[in-house]
Amino acid sequence: MSTITVENVWAEFGDQIVIENLDFEVKSGAFLSVVGPSGCGKSTFLRMVLGQDRPSRGRLLLDGKPLPDEPDADRGVVFQRYSVFPHLTVLGNVVLAYELGQSRFLGKLFGAAKRRAKERAEELIVAVGLGAHRDKHPSALSGGMQQRLAIAQALAKDPKVLLLDEPFGALDPGTRAQMHALIKPLWEQAGMTVIMVTHDLKEAFNLGTRVVAFDKVRHDPQAPGRYGARVTYDLDLTREGAVPVLGFARPIPLMAAQ
Repeated sequence: MSTITVENVWAEFGDQIVIENLDFEVKSGAFLSVVGPSGCGKSTFLRMVLGQDRPSRGRLLLDGKPLPDEPDADRGVVFQRYSVFPHLTVLGNVVLAYELGQSRFLGKLFGAAKRRAKERAEELIVAVGLGAHRDKHPSALSGGMQQRLAIAQALAKDPKVLLLDEPFGALDPGTRAQMHALIKPLWEQAGMTVIMVTHDLKEAFNLGTRVVAFDKVRHDPQAPGRYGARVTYDLDLTREGAVPVLGFARPIPLMAAQ
């Protein structure tokens, strides 16, 4: 199980309200796409789910229990900028992810544990299409290959939740399409919950089983930071005939909207 519950979550930084009153649930195994204009709090929300930031009000739950305040093995993350170690090979990068997951303080495995980590890393490298590049360093890889490596790192810990922060935004259209063809089967096979922040609506709808839009619905010209973003549209793509509804965290049937 990997259900995420968002209960009346606010994000405030001094006098600046970035997010206000988020209240929804992400079902286990869902692929949630979060869209919205720049500055509406999408990445802030992702950092709160990851544990880098804490809500100012409200709470976030994973399977009914409060999310830990710090990132842990239950939550994998892939950023837009390639988060790989340049001094390690492809294989070394993924093995290190296993080592840090299993030996947090030493960051090293030995003997049989090391061999098992290497075997699992090689399987994952093949799964993301980097089998022929296992001994290369990141500098010898294209941008798309480096992002494949970052995804392999994130999956190495078998996370319950995978967080994607504009993961394909720096890639050309052809490479982005390849990454779409990669990530969807990996998500389906792993059965994990995915939350992806993206500016690309086509990407959001192609990959997501649900699309949520954040935006500011209230504005004060005299105090721009007084109001934060909230959910303005929520579309469950698994429900036939559903249409987005302004101001509600759920879709409604097409017939009822006419």
